This record gives sequence, C-alpha cells and structure tokens, in this order.
Amino acid sequence: MIDIAALPEGFPTHLHLDEFWQELGRTIATYGFLEETLGKAIFAFTAVTEYQDDEVSTALEKWQGQLEKALTDPLGAKIQAYESAVKAYGRCGLSGFETLILDLRKASHLRNALCHASWRPPDQNGASRARFFDRKFYEFETAVDVSFLNHTRRHVVELAMAVVSSVTSNGWQFPGSNGPGEPIWRSCGG
Repeated sequence: MIDIAALPEGFPTHLHLDEFWQELGRTIATYGFLEETLGKAIFAFTAVTEYQDDEVSTALEKWQGQLEKALTDPLGAKIQAYESAVKAYGRCGLSGFETLILDLRKASHLRNALCHASWRPPDQNGASRARFFDRKFYEFETAVDVSFLNHTRRHVVELAMAVVSSVTSNGWQFPGSNGPGEPIWRSCGG
C-alpha cells in the first residue's frame, strides 16, 4: 500500500515552480476563452447566413443543433464548425482565413497536449517534457517552460481576436460584446 501521508506536499506537481503551474493554468484558461469565442462566431455566421425561401424551415430545424454543438463540442470540432459556418455564409471579411484555420488546428493540437499531458520533472532550466500521445500516436516532444507557455497564451489570444475580427469585419457586433457594428440578434429579427 502507498503511504499517501508520506507523499511530498503538492505531489505530483511538487517539482515544478508555482510560476510554471500558474502560467500553464492561464494558458489553458485562454484556450477556454478561444472555445467560447469560436462558439459565438459560429452563432454569428449561422445567424446571418441567408437561405432561399424553401430552405428556411430546414435551416431553422438544424440551427438549434448547431448552436448546441457550438456550446458543447471540443475545440477541434468547433474549429471545423466555425470553418463550415463561414464558408456557408459565403464570405469572410478577414484576409488569410485559410491560414487562420490552419493556425487554429495547430493550436488545438497543442492544447490537447497541454491539457492532457503527464508532466515530467523539470530540467535545470525549468523546462518540462509533457508526456502525451494523440490518437495517431504522435508524441509531443517539446520541452515546455514558462516562456513557452507565455508565448503560447499570447498566440491563442491573437487567434481568438482574429476569430472576433472575422465577425466584426463584416460590420456586425461580436455576440456578447458592446463593440461596434450591427447587433446580430436584431439583424435576424430578434
């Protein structure tokens, strides 16, 4: 039997500095913000997509399911739904949309490693290897330190703001904000 009382304080995270865990937590929380932002963008693009008269009933029947998935799907599925919603709308006021989608997919892969890894003891520089394999058995091999996490967090913020810009560049107010642009809910009759 393991003597749990004899384990080091903070086990199994006791070998890393508090700053590492704080930055990891902030980075993961920023990914949560990105997921919420994508959900709102999915709402925005699906709310303003125009349909032929004979398509409206079918689109409305599907919309509730789309919105529910925008709330509950994992990040990778939200990225796919966002891309599909923008393409169904037919235009995106943001240049470099395809690059944004690629960057979001790369960020999603990194998020999975950061969220689901088992962390090895840090090296002399404070960098830790995250023990993580994806479904294709790709092993995440990057040494992660506070600087890496800070850079990742800032990049995820940039991605979230690009998603916001994909909505606002069309002249709409981003859902849930009081920013500039036409409110979407009012534009679809609400």
